[in-house]
Amino acid sequence: MAATFRLTLAQLNPTVGALEDNARKARDAWLEGREAGADLVALPEMFLTGYQTQDLVMKPAFIADCMARIEALATEVADGPALGIGAPYQDASGHYNAYWILSGGKVVARMLKHELPHKDVFDEHRIYDVGPISGPLQIGPVRVGIPICEDAWHPDVAETLAETGAEILLVPNGSPYFRGKQEVRQNKMVARVIDTGLPLVYLNSVGGQDDQVFDGASFVLNPHGTPAAQFAAFDEVIDHIDFDHTPDGWHARTGRFDPQPDAWEQDYRAMVMATHDYLTKSGFKKAVLGLSGGIDSAIVATIAADALGAENVHCVMLPSEYTSQGSLDDAADLARRLGTKLDTVHIEPARDGVTQALSHVFEGTQPGVTEENIQSRLRGVMLMAISNKFGGLLLTTGNKSEMAVGYCTIYGDMNGGYNPIKDLYKTRVFETCRWRNANHRPWMQGPAGEVIPPVIIDKPPSAELRPDQKDEDSLPPYPVLDDILERLVERDQSVAEITAAGHARDTVKRIEHLLYISEWKRFQSAPGTKLTSRAFWLDRRYPMVNRWRDPS
Repeated sequence: MAATFRLTLAQLNPTVGALEDNARKARDAWLEGREAGADLVALPEMFLTGYQTQDLVMKPAFIADCMARIEALATEVADGPALGIGAPYQDASGHYNAYWILSGGKVVARMLKHELPHKDVFDEHRIYDVGPISGPLQIGPVRVGIPICEDAWHPDVAETLAETGAEILLVPNGSPYFRGKQEVRQNKMVARVIDTGLPLVYLNSVGGQDDQVFDGASFVLNPHGTPAAQFAAFDEVIDHIDFDHTPDGWHARTGRFDPQPDAWEQDYRAMVMATHDYLTKSGFKKAVLGLSGGIDSAIVATIAADALGAENVHCVMLPSEYTSQGSLDDAADLARRLGTKLDTVHIEPARDGVTQALSHVFEGTQPGVTEENIQSRLRGVMLMAISNKFGGLLLTTGNKSEMAVGYCTIYGDMNGGYNPIKDLYKTRVFETCRWRNANHRPWMQGPAGEVIPPVIIDKPPSAELRPDQKDEDSLPPYPVLDDILERLVERDQSVAEITAAGHARDTVKRIEHLLYISEWKRFQSAPGTKLTSRAFWLDRRYPMVNRWRDPS
């Protein structure tokens, strides 16, 4: 009878620092694997700690707690399949990102990560030592090679494992989402399969952690790169993959093939998951936000309703005399469609009081941006007061276009604990609103249908801080602005390259200048969902004081 090997994959959502909760999830997955007759139950990279831990993993007491928790877990999963789980390891030789194999009540092996990523959101050379390339491990009838995450993005680790007798490659990952990431992963893993001639299992985490979202979408490839299974993106999944030993080596039987969302749904799901997990993992059950009647606050309110349920979203309208009746009506219509609570707090009395208090200092000057920003900052104060009083986390609503050029008020509309659309350019905000109006999914807790009034999507954007104000009074049209920004930020193009693409040089230079002088604002801004390969914060780290400008 031909040999077979059953692998249970647990694509699950850990919480950073919640060691007991994460161990319990691992134990529950192991029980499912045992019930299904698995030979090995596998969890993703650094699952015990959650990912990314950043400098927390350098704290000796944390490492000691993790390693003690692993030893305890080993005794709890003694009677059944082996369990593979990511967790840190430290001994006299160094401090490692490790993958532990538990079997028979003890730790039987540890694989140490060799290729430490130090780009984009990762800085693992700062917190870990480089581990040696571990050899394959015999589990039941098969020798399993375990390259940890980045180890599989480079050919040397996988090739060494194949040369030393590995028959299947299991790749545990904490791979965060950005738009188009799944294609990048699959291309890299197909290359490893072609290099080694071995089947490969790519197991990824799901869930939000700070600005990052881990989107799951685990998959299995047979030799020659033929897909054998594809798990859902963003969902927790526990399922089993069976391998058969054939004259040509081990091959995975065809498993589940879950439908994969398109780019618009992936971005939206990422924002909803990130918002939900940031709040709930931080201990919040409710969200607060200011509704302006504009498109940015409309999409944030909708994301919040989909993440937490409309009954847990408190919207607040804070009008002044510059707020149009249309904006008041549109905000009320949005709240009614979503089913959220809506309060109105007038800012004129507070604004008049501040203006009066400053009158002797401002005497002889003309009203301008300073007075406009007082309105925004008073709104921020009032929203924070509501957040403090009722315990909901304040969401801020600035899109990536505004955050890039500083078209936002520090300590005003930038106030808040999380920003779901921080990495979403304005032009994509419009299309995301249209997508959400046309689509509803079971994971959305908000209502189906046209929840965002079309008039909000169609009207010209305005901060409404002075009479008849429009965003395009001080910024290029958003399609122009966003193309310039995407070239400056995501592609790192020079001014000459952007000008050659058809943009006026004066406009490009002005946007470049605004991008650089707004760094200090972004440094103080709320975290927000990473959607692109160059999100503001860890992906793009620029000095706040910077006098250089591109001379081209």
